[in-house]
Amino acid sequence: MNARLVRTSVLWLFLSAPALFAVAQKLPEGLFQGYDGEWRHVSEQLIALAEVTPADKFAWRPAAGVRSTSEVYMHIVMANFYLLSITGPKMPPGLKDDAEKTVTSKAEVIDWLKRSLDAVKEAHLAVKPDDLQRKVHVFDRDATVDGMYLRIIVHANEHMGQLIAYARMTGVVPPWSKTEGK
Repeated sequence: MNARLVRTSVLWLFLSAPALFAVAQKLPEGLFQGYDGEWRHVSEQLIALAEVTPADKFAWRPAAGVRSTSEVYMHIVMANFYLLSITGPKMPPGLKDDAEKTVTSKAEVIDWLKRSLDAVKEAHLAVKPDDLQRKVHVFDRDATVDGMYLRIIVHANEHMGQLIAYARMTGVVPPWSKTEGK
């Protein structure tokens, strides 16, 4: 009887370990929850990092000829709106072609960042599943609406990594790292 209880207990531990591990990890909201969840996750991180970065660090750049912090954020903004426009929505009025160089204050950058992230979120929520396979043309090649959304999220995550490196180099700790003990 005791051997049976031990085997049952070991089997239960083996089968429930992945679920227990996931609960113990307390994964950030959005991870592994499809495009909309992943978009929510990267959006929250971009905004949180921008908000904890001191205003004077928005002009910081790691070397001459490399984008400053504000330029990286505005590059994300420009790409979000441009790539989204390929799928149908128009570029927002007031966003100038040179915004990457001219929008530099923390408040303006964060405002544009939030607007661009919300525009992508709302457009993706509104797109019909059949429309995701619609053909579009970008940079001398054919793509799909779904491919454009994939490019937008990959691009945002790529530059999130760059901004984390910038933050660390200037002494800014990403807020989610503080809660994870890293």
